Amino acid sequence: MWKCPKCGRAFKNAEQDHFCGNISTIDDYTADRSPDVQPLLHAIRETIRAAEPETIEKMSWQMPAFWQGENIVHFATRTKHISIYSGGEATAAFAERLVGYKTSKGQFSFHLAIQLTMR
Repeated sequence: MWKCPKCGRAFKNAEQDHFCGNISTIDDYTADRSPDVQPLLHAIRETIRAAEPETIEKMSWQMPAFWQGENIVHFATRTKHISIYSGGEATAAFAERLVGYKTSKGQFSFHLAIQLTMR
């Protein structure tokens, strides 16, 4: 068993990715992440804000979310990737541009090692 040094929760897997703490805003979420990842999170947030300026920012499902009558898009960091959750329409619309990335219905992921070397 591995115990998170931050929140004290015990997990079967060492270095288990999980949510701990009391994060209530996107700013809190970003500040809680690795300094290497923070610029990517800022870029994702600003891109979404530019594309959907009427949305409301909030935390939902322990992830940053943009809401307009319903959740439009979420994003989250994991140990080795950043995922964007936006519904099946977005994944289908950007299918050509997402070739080579991990995708599933309504979700696509970018491996952090790839993104960190692209700066």
